[in-house]
Amino acid sequence: MTATPKAGPVDVHAHWLPANLFGLPPGAPYGPLRDRDGQLYLGEVPLSIATKAMSDVPAIRADMAEAGIAVRVLSAPPFAFPVAGSAPDYVDAFNDALGSVVADSGGALVGLGLVPLDDDAAATTRLERLASAPGIAGVAIPPLLGGESLDRGTLRHVLTDCARLGLSVLVHPMQLPRPEWRDHYLANLIGNPVETATAVAALLLGGVHDALPGLRICFVHGGGCTPGLLGRWDHGWRTRPDVRRDSTRPPGEAVRDLWFDTVTHDPALLDSLAERVGKQAVVCGSDYPFDMAQRDPLGFATAGGLDTAALTANARAFLGVTS
Repeated sequence: MTATPKAGPVDVHAHWLPANLFGLPPGAPYGPLRDRDGQLYLGEVPLSIATKAMSDVPAIRADMAEAGIAVRVLSAPPFAFPVAGSAPDYVDAFNDALGSVVADSGGALVGLGLVPLDDDAAATTRLERLASAPGIAGVAIPPLLGGESLDRGTLRHVLTDCARLGLSVLVHPMQLPRPEWRDHYLANLIGNPVETATAVAALLLGGVHDALPGLRICFVHGGGCTPGLLGRWDHGWRTRPDVRRDSTRPPGEAVRDLWFDTVTHDPALLDSLAERVGKQAVVCGSDYPFDMAQRDPLGFATAGGLDTAALTANARAFLGVTS
């Protein structure tokens, strides 16, 4: 990232997609985004999001001003991840549009791009382009892909390249469907936290963290189930050789080198997160513009005892900003 973000509070977790890409990548499992009377639908499912909140930069900037956010980090919504097959044209179109938006923002917007997820060489090519794009800090990726997580396959390849190129990585769950989660929005309420915790465990226990100590990686939604599972993971690591086979430190220790956002919806859980991973690992996030967003991200974080200056310093560290 050759451009320096503005000073002031940073929101590392917010989504943007230009309207001309609402068709989503080829094979996207949920169908295209549709604008119906100013409201956004995913296929036939209402998202409870005003269309302009997702695609309109002035609307995003207005929300930032209301929330007291100086810098917002934009990434694609997870249903725009190219997980169902080759989508190089879609990836390039998104990254080009994102680059233009952040370049014109005067440091108020930072971008996390997309990469193809079916071709390691194509992913490397896009990552090398992103590394030299002004205002682009890194990429956003899913926690799971084709039955694998961050310790194998293309996702591990992407992490390896990001560490080499100095790119930041935001890991965002995809709300993958399962029959037992078909009602009550459970694919989000349960599925998202489980997806994220799976990725954290794969990173730490799979040896990725040890192999890539310089990798800057952040997990959204407070790390999902991670804070509540660290004790169990540590016990398994100490008692079972197969658990600790690929890693050198217990997860409860190594996890303090990662970053996690504040979107927990529960002050007690946010407090537990900060205690388990350390306040140096917590960054402010909003999940704008989704209905599960933290509407007052700074207010929620500071009411939970976190300091705005520390949150900002943590976010700039995650983004690789040294000035």
